[in-house]
Amino acid sequence: MIPSSYPDPAEIARLTARMLLEVKAVHFNAETPFTLASGLPSPTYIDCRKLISFPRIRSTLMDFLAATVMRQAGFEAFTNIAGGETAGIPFAALMAERMALPMTYVRKKPKGYGRNARIEGVMGEGDRVLLVEDLTTDGGSKLSFVDAIRDTGAACAHTAVIFYYGIFPETTARLADHGVALHHLCTWWDVLAEARESGAFDAATLAEVETFLRDPRPWQDARRGG
Repeated sequence: MIPSSYPDPAEIARLTARMLLEVKAVHFNAETPFTLASGLPSPTYIDCRKLISFPRIRSTLMDFLAATVMRQAGFEAFTNIAGGETAGIPFAALMAERMALPMTYVRKKPKGYGRNARIEGVMGEGDRVLLVEDLTTDGGSKLSFVDAIRDTGAACAHTAVIFYYGIFPETTARLADHGVALHHLCTWWDVLAEARESGAFDAATLAEVETFLRDPRPWQDARRGG
């Protein structure tokens, strides 16, 4: 069902952050940093995959995401919804249902047998595809998915995520250079504000997290290999 109500972006961001904290998808640990997929340390980690286990939250967030995409990109902008393997697949399915559109998904690499395909489902020349993922950090993984979509003859000029780190200024420019616009619900700054408001973490942890968010590269460099 296509959502008919449209909260303003600030309220969407606040409520999304609140939901992420409520299901304990947000992890802050300044003393023992997490290791990101890039191999770099971080005092923050977010697990958006947990959201699929909470029906009321996942439903609300998908309403928010559908409303955000239609408001920013257009109500008839897309003919196909594609999920990125693997975390994007359930959210793409939920978005496709809401927007009454076909759903496909994109493999990280060809499966190595059969058709050796990267695209599963029906996609081709003339399709206007929205790539859906759970989150983005620097946008790098999105580019491979976009290229695989475009190799079918389809167009892909938009990607939508629940969570965008919002701390690496090159991200949106990197995507824009590839002809892709980013749509998101909230960032680390929204989560940090809600965490302070709710008292979800102690003040010292939140202060260290803010130090990281304001200038992440020096923070990571100082702890690399530590």
